[in-house]
Amino acid sequence: MQRLYDFIRRHPTWVDSFWAVFLFGISAVTVAVREEAGQDLSGTDSEAVIIPVVLLLCLVIALRRRMPEKMLLLAIGVGLAQLVLNVATTPANFAFLVITYTVAATGARWSSRLALGAGLCAAPLAQMRWPEKDSSVIGNVALVIFLTVPFALAWVLGDSIRTRRAYYEQLEERATRLEKEREAQAKVAVAAERARIARELHDVVAHNVSVMVVQADGAAYVLDAAPDQAKKALETISSTGRQALAEMRRLLGVLRTGEHQEGGEYVPQPDVEQIDELIQQCRTSGLPVDFKVEGTPRPLPSGVELTAYRIVQEALTNTRKHGGPNAGASVRLVYFDDGLGLLVEDDGTGAPHELYEEGGADGQGHGLIGMRERVGMVGGTLDAGPRPGGGFRISALLPLKPAH
Repeated sequence: MQRLYDFIRRHPTWVDSFWAVFLFGISAVTVAVREEAGQDLSGTDSEAVIIPVVLLLCLVIALRRRMPEKMLLLAIGVGLAQLVLNVATTPANFAFLVITYTVAATGARWSSRLALGAGLCAAPLAQMRWPEKDSSVIGNVALVIFLTVPFALAWVLGDSIRTRRAYYEQLEERATRLEKEREAQAKVAVAAERARIARELHDVVAHNVSVMVVQADGAAYVLDAAPDQAKKALETISSTGRQALAEMRRLLGVLRTGEHQEGGEYVPQPDVEQIDELIQQCRTSGLPVDFKVEGTPRPLPSGVELTAYRIVQEALTNTRKHGGPNAGASVRLVYFDDGLGLLVEDDGTGAPHELYEEGGADGQGHGLIGMRERVGMVGGTLDAGPRPGGGFRISALLPLKPAH
């Protein structure tokens, strides 16, 4: 049955041709029976007229889906010829109903309207041409209405099929469009996630490696003269390295598909409370930092806390890289009712502002560009530039709710 159904769907013209032959056979039998009964088949009482009419109507059935508009015009022409030549109706006239449905479902709009008009006129014209002699006026009117209803139903059914097909096509088009949009959004999300991970890796590597380099240089300098200080510097290098590895393991774990480690191996994202640890690390590495908190500390959204931590980390890293010898820094955290304020300043000799924008003397990092991206993601504002008395200042305001 499935093969038969697939065949029918692939070869609709063959199916229509089968029904055309079937309809021709019924019409031929009907004509033969009428001839034997002595009924008039046409005004000329000749088979030369009725046979071509039946053949043309069967042709309408056979080619209705291949060329519906042309077959509608052919059917209308044959119907008018029947009226003019007084050719009696046969079962082949069922083709009028079929072509009305077909053009309403698949034909052009003009052909659908034409089919509706022709169908509504067919029954009245036929009744006027071949009236029922033994029927009253009311009976003839009722018969006209009865014969008109099938044409109206055929057109309504075809038009509803057209509407439903158009609706399904719109749904398919919408589903395809949504699928493409979903794929595009997924690509954008992947790109954003990669950018976020790149910023995180930059902050982790830039800060921790700079601390390790400073400690390594100090250890090498005092190795012979002060072994205890050298040992302490090496311990700082070791702990800083472990911290960097833990954060990098957490970030790179995001890139692994299908892996969810639950043993607490990955450290959580840094927050505002860890800024104090960050500053202690900077002090241990030889960078004096003054740290103050104003306002009442309270829990903040995770995105705001991570942004605040990374801004302070990046600012202190830039101070260590570009501040020069004997540079110092200060960090201020201010809790407002509707946000968190950050102020990071240093008194170093500094470097050109362009290097801060590029992220370092090598121009390969994120620097202030990464800071602005982070602040923009939480709807905040960032102001950065040289201080009038020397050094560099970074000021940020992070709202508790993103701007709309």
